[in-house]
Amino acid sequence: MKQFQKQGLNIVMGARMTGAEVKRKLVNVTYEDSKGKHEAKFDKLIVAVGRRPYTDNLLSEDAGVQMDERGFIFVDDSCKTEAPGVWAIGDVVRGPMLAHKASEEGVMVAERIAGHKPQVNYDCIPNVIYTAPEVAWVGKTEEELKAEGEEYNVGSFPFAANGRAMAANSASGLVKIIADAKTDRILGFHVVGPQASEIVAQGVIAMEFGSSAEDLALTCFAHPTLSESVHEAALAVAGGAIHVANRRKKK
Repeated sequence: MKQFQKQGLNIVMGARMTGAEVKRKLVNVTYEDSKGKHEAKFDKLIVAVGRRPYTDNLLSEDAGVQMDERGFIFVDDSCKTEAPGVWAIGDVVRGPMLAHKASEEGVMVAERIAGHKPQVNYDCIPNVIYTAPEVAWVGKTEEELKAEGEEYNVGSFPFAANGRAMAANSASGLVKIIADAKTDRILGFHVVGPQASEIVAQGVIAMEFGSSAEDLALTCFAHPTLSESVHEAALAVAGGAIHVANRRKKK
């Protein structure tokens, strides 16, 4: 949000849009937030209210395939429906509506039909927002872990202290790693900044192999690279970052 605001974007959170009307080629928008009612004028209005599966009239009622009230097809962990020999993948089933998630499910189903036993690890599906700066993450957030009552440690490292990012004049953002407080196993990997969509793959691989933050901290990363920020963030989980001041440990 800080980076987008620096670009001139006015971001209003916790607001409810109450109306929109076109007048003299401008869109008059009314909305409410904790401060009361507001009006604003815009050249264009984009409304993004989520997505839903496109399954209307897809199947006959006696097909034996069950759907929920939103139109999602019920499947098990292997993408099997309740109808024998019928499978479903991608945006019409549970999980994030992402092309790479759907592709992995398609491969899994094809291989299972061929008699193999692959499985998609849904805890390791990367998410990417292709803005500038990019935003990417895999695994849990701090908010999710707090809600689950899990104890964790966090290490982060800003691109402002990364030589490659500074040389490219693209030093905004950071890498953050969240690890289990007892086992040190990586639970979440978050990146905001240059090449976040590429860097997040390192977190996906680490989590797929059940790596700890220490595993990444003991790994040698090339210099100068953006990936060094991953190394430093992993070091910071245990308070051992080299190129930035470390957080004070809680007593």
